[in-house]
Amino acid sequence: MKKAKHESKRLTDVELELMTILWRLGEGTVNEVIEQLPRGRELAYTSVSTILRILEQKEILRTRKASSGHIYIPAMKKAEFEATTVQDIVERVFDGTPVALVRQLLGAVKMNADEIEELKKILNQKESEE
Repeated sequence: MKKAKHESKRLTDVELELMTILWRLGEGTVNEVIEQLPRGRELAYTSVSTILRILEQKEILRTRKASSGHIYIPAMKKAEFEATTVQDIVERVFDGTPVALVRQLLGAVKMNADEIEELKKILNQKESEE
């Protein structure tokens, strides 16, 4: 089976959890990431350190040395990651058909009137770009 071009950017749940913290912080040490974990969420220092090194290998993070150890910095913006992930899902799950993804999303998620109106504006804007 052919590997998807975005496969190296796929994140496990815990990788995404740590990246979400770093996107919010902008950058951080292992200890700073641990401090931002939700109350009751216990991850060992060595576990967080290992996961952050894996994210560096995946080129999602970069590091710089500091007196307190390593500082981890997102190498890609959250919006870029979201776009890459959505494209990967469209390719792998919805046979490259974005309409199928949108149809499924609209059927699976309850939207209020304001959200529907915003979606209409986005579609109209997209149509005028064509």
